[in-house]
Amino acid sequence: MTSEPQGFACSVLIIEDEQGVRKLLRIALESHRCAVLESASAAEGLTMAAELRPDLIILDLGLPDLDGMAVIARLRQWSQTPIIVLSAQAREGDKVRALDAGADDYITKPFGVSELLARIRAALRHTVARTPDGAPIFETGALRVDLVQRSVTLGGTPVHLTGNEYRLLAALVKHAGKILSYDDLLREMFGTIGGGRGAHHLQVYISRLRHKIETAPDTPHYLLTATGAGYKLRAGG
Repeated sequence: MTSEPQGFACSVLIIEDEQGVRKLLRIALESHRCAVLESASAAEGLTMAAELRPDLIILDLGLPDLDGMAVIARLRQWSQTPIIVLSAQAREGDKVRALDAGADDYITKPFGVSELLARIRAALRHTVARTPDGAPIFETGALRVDLVQRSVTLGGTPVHLTGNEYRLLAALVKHAGKILSYDDLLREMFGTIGGGRGAHHLQVYISRLRHKIETAPDTPHYLLTATGAGYKLRAGG
């Protein structure tokens, strides 16, 4: 867990566009010695999560600027901070999608404050066994990837990637220095079944990405092949 603000047991970021819900949560959390951070939009919430590193995030799925599922996916590219979804969407499919995307818990509106506080306590207890968060900005050599702003530069020059190319690079950044198999990368990029794509598709994405981030794509410095095993991103140097 991150360092605790003086006088508080934890810090909680609420990403919720309904002011009334934020007020209710603030009152409940502050009465239990939690420092409360608030955001009414996904963009601001992602920035606050990166800069302020809260102990826990409460997230509404129906945000005005970005779908909550996408917010979970972006957070999970660099952070293991517990995420509790608070949503009016009560369908089982919505709950499964949120949990599969990386949420730790899902509570439907209207909700009981006592239950929510119990869920928060449980989520915070689980952080003890978690791996410490990675940094939201990854740098190796001249390559710089900002996972919050979703921007990539090489030697200070912006690199323009397609959605699939960025998802591939973000997956490699998340596990920098480690070998990821074809299946692992496809799951990271497209979900549990790899979006129906196979090794050939991945090789195409790898080739395209190398041509954008490597000075010499045929002798790559950053995106390395582990013959017969998969690929890895150089972690430093």
